[in-house]
Amino acid sequence: MAKIRITNLRLRTLIGTNDWERETQQDVVFNITLDYDAAKAVAGDDLRETVDYKALTKQIIREVEASRFFLLEKLAGRVVEIVTAHPAVRGAVVRVDKPQALRFADSVSVELDWSRKPKGTSRR
Repeated sequence: MAKIRITNLRLRTLIGTNDWERETQQDVVFNITLDYDAAKAVAGDDLRETVDYKALTKQIIREVEASRFFLLEKLAGRVVEIVTAHPAVRGAVVRVDKPQALRFADSVSVELDWSRKPKGTSRR
């Protein structure tokens, strides 16, 4: 297993429940960690055998910049869906920070932790 980390991906989107937040884009910052099976990439040195983090990041940018969610949880969940669509990904942690959410705080964040269940196990 291996990890890919995308650190401090700064984007702008409409996020929040206040009237002004529905009209003015705000900064959001993503930190994403992917756990994946890198055995084929290590053995073959071929981009097709790994998680292409550049293509993945471009997709995240497109989705986030076009989104209009009310909640950070929903935004983080959408990014989890994107990063876990690759079959080699076994787990992911997505943290989204909203730096201007509270007047006296540096940021407010939501972090979602996702893992793929091994084949043959049931979810309860």
